[in-house]
Amino acid sequence: MEKYNLTEILVGLFVAAGFVALFFLAMNVSNLRESSSQNGYTLKAQFENIGGLKVRSPVTISGVRVGRVQSINLDQEEYQAAVALNINAGICIPEDSIVKILTSGLLGEQYIGLEPGGMEDCLQDHDDIELTQSAVILENLISKFLFNKAEGNDQ
Repeated sequence: MEKYNLTEILVGLFVAAGFVALFFLAMNVSNLRESSSQNGYTLKAQFENIGGLKVRSPVTISGVRVGRVQSINLDQEEYQAAVALNINAGICIPEDSIVKILTSGLLGEQYIGLEPGGMEDCLQDHDDIELTQSAVILENLISKFLFNKAEGNDQ
């Protein structure tokens, strides 16, 4: 049996510590650390177009994360995207709130932004948010701009 010198053992430990650090970094970036069944309540909203919204995208009020997107499904009766939001416990969302799909930066990831309304009554578990604004699709804006230029409408 060969003898290992101290340098080889230390290098091995250093490499193992590096792999452990990379694992924890990957877990933090992918948000897999958080349990899927968080404490809180679920709200539902329907959108005509969700763009690139994904499950686990943040739900924010004034830039502060108050929850995450729990699921995205197709409502086969209305042909709209049905989005379930998991809102942290203790957060009161007024009944007349507006939910929007926003983009962080020009080409960044999409997330849900809540604009609280003025009513004092709060939404309860499994309530629907009626006032929604779909994602702004950059390709649609560009095509509208180009078609307006082609038609000579310089508005």
